[in-house]
Amino acid sequence: MSTGAGVTIPDVVDRLRSTYERGVTKPYAWRVSQLRALRSLLIEGTAEIEAALLADLRKNPAEAQLTEIGFVIAEIDYTLARLRRWLRPSRVSTPLLIAPSTAKTVLEPVGVVLVISPWNYPVQLLLVPIIGAIAAGNAVVAKPSELAPATSAAFASLFRRYLDNRAIAVVEGGVDETTVLLNERFDHIFYTGNSRVGRIVMRAAVKHLPPVTLELGGKSPVYVDETVDLKAVAHRIAWGKFMNAGQTCVAPDYLLATPQVARALEPLLAEVIAEFYGDHPEQSESYGRVVNDAQFGRLTKLIEGETVVTGGQSDARTRYLAPTVLSGVSRAAPIMQQEIFGPILPIVEVTGLADAIGFINAGEKPLALYVFTESASARRRFITQTSSGALAFGVPAAHLLVPGLPFGGVGESGMGAYHGQRSVEVFSHRKALLSKNLKPDTFNLVYPPFTQKKDAFIRGFLRKLT
Repeated sequence: MSTGAGVTIPDVVDRLRSTYERGVTKPYAWRVSQLRALRSLLIEGTAEIEAALLADLRKNPAEAQLTEIGFVIAEIDYTLARLRRWLRPSRVSTPLLIAPSTAKTVLEPVGVVLVISPWNYPVQLLLVPIIGAIAAGNAVVAKPSELAPATSAAFASLFRRYLDNRAIAVVEGGVDETTVLLNERFDHIFYTGNSRVGRIVMRAAVKHLPPVTLELGGKSPVYVDETVDLKAVAHRIAWGKFMNAGQTCVAPDYLLATPQVARALEPLLAEVIAEFYGDHPEQSESYGRVVNDAQFGRLTKLIEGETVVTGGQSDARTRYLAPTVLSGVSRAAPIMQQEIFGPILPIVEVTGLADAIGFINAGEKPLALYVFTESASARRRFITQTSSGALAFGVPAAHLLVPGLPFGGVGESGMGAYHGQRSVEVFSHRKALLSKNLKPDTFNLVYPPFTQKKDAFIRGFLRKLT
């Protein structure tokens, strides 16, 4: 299968492997130069990238800067400021049994890595893993999503113009191209997307047994109790839920509250949505669109038969679906059986804290869990009694803005984490190094070949240690 000009995908991978094996990507200077080149790509290519995001997702430039371009630039700056320190060897103590000796660990690149990104944040979710892969000294194959074709094409062009094409390449295309890629030998595969494709990636990885990082999704709950300022809560939930038309892996998927809190919160959510997007969100430049017809059809069907607090309007021609809040949703409703990944917020009533925690724990472990409470004991219970990729109090989605926090899932929501230093570590092998001088020759006192004298010495030595 060709990637253009008669060059096949195996040709691309072979070229990158040859580059890596010649040691091109390993020097610290090369890593820094490529990170700086990627930064220049984002700054000088801003207009091109913003236009692509507008075409693919109707993502307005301000949102593109906050959640995509500016986000990645901040990650690059954070990495450049700390990379030399992260790469320093780490000393490890050694036991008396092999004294005198020294031990340490060093990070070494793994080789040629594959990064497969999704369509919903086609800049951030492609480039942030690549930052870690480059900083770790690897060659990189980038596979943008075919569902964001304008952004994919933009990066294919920008990568050729700004980055070292000997070591960093973009492969465009859909299922067929991805299948061919997964048949190649990589030293790490990093996939962001849904769990169905994640399983396909894992099955493909069995052939060559590379490490695999899966950044998936799931139903991320938000719990609200009566101790908080509900108007402030409504602002934060609406911001986290409806940016990018709800097509965010860490967006609140559904809301849990007692009937009293739910009734009080519903009109406030409607007010905040109008405040954010006006009385006619379809005319707002700040509100996006559903990515394709298939997603649009799935989402509109989920609303059928439910009680709509606000929103619900749609236009199939433009794939517009209004910011929608649903009231009194049954736990068995179709919308509660799948990740929504769209601008619909169902409110599910619970009897209290224990009921909410029990319901969350009955499902798959979520990528994120958001809690709005002023109760210290309630916070402790969420910390100790639930499991999720991240747990945030008082704000949704903002944990992604902290480079020092690991970002990743657990169980069905993924495996492995990245951002900041962890992005470098995930694309590295931490190699153990041990050094022991030949003199004084204490090694022969305690290691075979065994004699009766040595055996007695070892037994006595071990008794002293224990």
